[in-house]
Amino acid sequence: MRWRGRRQSSNIEDRRGQGFIRSKRGAGGGAMILLILAGLFFGEDVQKILSLFVGGGGQSQVQTAPANSSQQNDELSQFVATVLAETEDTWEGIFANSGQRYQAPVLVLYENQVQSACGVGSAASGPFYCPGDYKIYIDLSFMQELRRMGAPGDFAFAYVIAHEVGHHVQNLVGIARDVRQQQARASSKTQSNGLQVKMELQADCFAGVWINHTEKRNAILEAGDIQEGMEAAAAVGDDRIMRSAGRAPRRENFTHGSSQERMQWFQRGMQSGDIQSCQTFG
Repeated sequence: MRWRGRRQSSNIEDRRGQGFIRSKRGAGGGAMILLILAGLFFGEDVQKILSLFVGGGGQSQVQTAPANSSQQNDELSQFVATVLAETEDTWEGIFANSGQRYQAPVLVLYENQVQSACGVGSAASGPFYCPGDYKIYIDLSFMQELRRMGAPGDFAFAYVIAHEVGHHVQNLVGIARDVRQQQARASSKTQSNGLQVKMELQADCFAGVWINHTEKRNAILEAGDIQEGMEAAAAVGDDRIMRSAGRAPRRENFTHGSSQERMQWFQRGMQSGDIQSCQTFG
């Protein structure tokens, strides 16, 4: 990607080098870790697990470690800030075209564990968006995890960021609220998971819409970037993740969609550049 020298977003909250003292109320660390592990093993969506803790506890006190200047200015954090800025510019334009105002999310950089309005997040669960505080949470070590999963490259990581911003867009326009209400009325876990899959695939499509508009405006793509994005979408498919964990893929346990579905919806958004093409609920 041609990202160097471009505007970097100021909506970055760098919590690396910080620790936190858990709230006296709410789930303890051991309980949260067990919940996350259970979710990963049994196919439950970690984002859904975290959302159970929205508004469920008191304030957490933050204990700050001395800032590390080399850490604050490393290249990867600059890359993240640049990609976030590109999402801001693109979605501001898309919202303005429909007479709406885009409210940009804050992206939190952290290490190992982080406190959010949705509870305690862990690097082991990957990047996530919390609708309770309108923030995206990313441990930069996930880029190494993407490489391990067979999706190297800077645009692979840009796809991940754009996907989480896609969830923010869903939150702004009310899609996330509607889906949570439908999930609350779901008659089975399979039905609830099916709704979550549609949410995730739509966020993939929104990520594709983002790069369509951004490329037309700034021409940031280089040879091989699209392939990197497609490989990232495939790498995080439920079927591939289940197989890598030694489990047979079972559709009723999917929460994000198969590798093929994720690639298809990401590609649909890239080709159309139209959010109306992202009707995964249709």
